[in-house]
Amino acid sequence: MKESELDIQNIDPTLYNEDLAPLKHRDRSWGAFEIFNVWSNDIQSLFGYTLAASLFLTYGLNGWAVMAAIILAGVIVMYLVNLTGKPSVKYGIPFPVMVRASMGVRGANLPAMLRAIIGIFWYGVQTYFASTAVALLITAFVGDGDGSTFLGLSAVAWVSFVIVWLFQIAIFWQGIERIKHFLNWAGPLVYVVMVVLMIVVWFQAGSELLPAVSTIFSADTERSGSAVGAFLAIVGTMVAYFAAVVINFGDFTRFVKTERQMKLGNLLGLPLNVAFFSFIALIITAGTLVLFGDALTNPADIVERVDSLPLTIVAALTFFAATVGINLVANFIPPAYDLANLFPSKISFKVGGLITAVLAFFVGALWVSLISQIGVPGFVNALGAVIAPFYGIIVVDYYLVKRQHLDMQELFSSAPGSAYYYVKGWNRRALMAFGGAALFSISTVLVPALSGLNGYGWMMGAALGGLFYYGLMSSQRSVSIARDA
Repeated sequence: MKESELDIQNIDPTLYNEDLAPLKHRDRSWGAFEIFNVWSNDIQSLFGYTLAASLFLTYGLNGWAVMAAIILAGVIVMYLVNLTGKPSVKYGIPFPVMVRASMGVRGANLPAMLRAIIGIFWYGVQTYFASTAVALLITAFVGDGDGSTFLGLSAVAWVSFVIVWLFQIAIFWQGIERIKHFLNWAGPLVYVVMVVLMIVVWFQAGSELLPAVSTIFSADTERSGSAVGAFLAIVGTMVAYFAAVVINFGDFTRFVKTERQMKLGNLLGLPLNVAFFSFIALIITAGTLVLFGDALTNPADIVERVDSLPLTIVAALTFFAATVGINLVANFIPPAYDLANLFPSKISFKVGGLITAVLAFFVGALWVSLISQIGVPGFVNALGAVIAPFYGIIVVDYYLVKRQHLDMQELFSSAPGSAYYYVKGWNRRALMAFGGAALFSISTVLVPALSGLNGYGWMMGAALGGLFYYGLMSSQRSVSIARDA
């Protein structure tokens, strides 16, 4: 029996279903292009553009410096996901099964559920952002309505939100292959429209555009602290934006044929892709300041100001497709697996996805009136900080503690004494490492006295999680060796 295969007769049914089982190499159909498109859609979503554009305006740095910080974040994330993606390429297992090795076969439910909650939040938020593109299209034909709102959304906005929500359910219900096909055409298409929008804005702004790139962003904003500190804060914020996908990247790489294809997809999809997209965001944002006197960070608002019906139609459809694409991949697949891991015999991948969609409906509906009020960068940092320590724990466990070898059979066993049973299915040392590191990382976001570290929370939390875990597990091995002697 190969190391990625299971003896079905000797597994715990409370830890297994077909969606969680190791995926055989012959059943994998993803290559570098699919991984590239995971990142393309993540970066190109309306929320991703809004975050990138807001960073040009928030920290008071020269626009080129902000772009460099965003690209550096892409390089960092590339190396981070190469580490978390490798085990799932080798064994074909999703994140909640992979994390059993470090947290325990029952303890894995903690990171899985926290990741599911974050995925559900992102799913709701991205559903709202995708609905703004549909609202833009509807408004172009029927107008804005009478101006009345409920929970901050107009009638057109509510109709658009429900349309997007139902459309996503229809797509994911057809399975992972349908999601892959949707993603593969949505990612490249959005670049075409973004480039066209950039050219239109650049042409209309004329000779004033390039000076604006170099001066406007820093001219109107007071910066507290050093330029280096602001640069590093932008890097940290962008890493935190990708944090949820970084943690559970194995949910995607289990479909990839080889590690080489995964790494090529990450290279094309992260630093190179981020560089191009950041340039587009920089030019368009500078152009809106020149043309309209306002910094517009939502592409839907920009298209509306340009006032071209053909561009409005094409842009609305493309923004919708790109945002729905990343929502299905980054925010549907992980919670679906995570919820399935909680009760494998009762919750399948599809049922987990349906639960995700229902809960996310309420998150998206409250985005304008409540959730968005805490600010986009703060929202990203807070969510990322919660799960940051798990990254360090997973990487240290796989590469330093387990030496890149996992026992697939034991990952689906809850027998006392089995490799990943620990204490009643929980690795208490991993739990302690997570608690200590998470307390610090979330404090950098929520405690005013630590606000100077805001933006670095995810990276510091991940580093501390790995450090604490390695120290605790090393002390355990020392005790075991002493007892044996």
